[in-house]
Amino acid sequence: MPAPIELHYWPTPNGWKVSIALEEMGLPYEVRLVNIGAGEQKEAAFLKLSPNGRMPAIVDPEGPDGAPIAIFESGAILQYLARKTGRFCGATERARIAVDQWLMWQMGGLGPMAGQAHHFLHYAPGMEPPQDLPYAKDRYRGEVARLYGVLDRQLAENEFVAGADYTIADMATFPWARLWERQQQRIDDFPHMKRWLEALEARPAVQCGVALHLDKRQGTANADQQKHLFGSR
Repeated sequence: MPAPIELHYWPTPNGWKVSIALEEMGLPYEVRLVNIGAGEQKEAAFLKLSPNGRMPAIVDPEGPDGAPIAIFESGAILQYLARKTGRFCGATERARIAVDQWLMWQMGGLGPMAGQAHHFLHYAPGMEPPQDLPYAKDRYRGEVARLYGVLDRQLAENEFVAGADYTIADMATFPWARLWERQQQRIDDFPHMKRWLEALEARPAVQCGVALHLDKRQGTANADQQKHLFGSR
């Protein structure tokens, strides 16, 4: 039995990527909660694991050559776990390229744009003073819609994000896409994405990954939490 991986986690879309992957890959893990609303992601002990002060992070006591390794950035964690297990990363070099490019699409496009949509549609209007910015709302709502259009067209021709097989590209994209209502999108505008979301929601490992400490998830943030979540340090 391999030693459990430490998962430094909070129930957010980026956290769900890794909890889903660990469940799908059948890897033993232990959760170390990082309360981002309380600023725990900025504490010195966590910054040693994740210098950018963002979760998730993992510590694998059985890393390369059997030596422990700490890894931050959700996409890098997914790639590491896929290589470690030899699963969900593409069966051929051509398939691996497809997985990598769609993973980068999520990391560089969908995740940041959906995150900004969440911020300006839900958090900023409740700040003190309120930051209710129509331009920002329209900008990020529209960019999310554009990206979901890209995804929908891809899924019109493929069962999964990177092709015929379920991979870490799906695990990365799903946690953000499942929050389409929070991004003020219309799911009926994206029928192929809707089909794909329903298929992934039915997977037991996905259900377990999303359910992990879900009770701690909050849809709003008070002034102190905003300082920790949105402050410059």
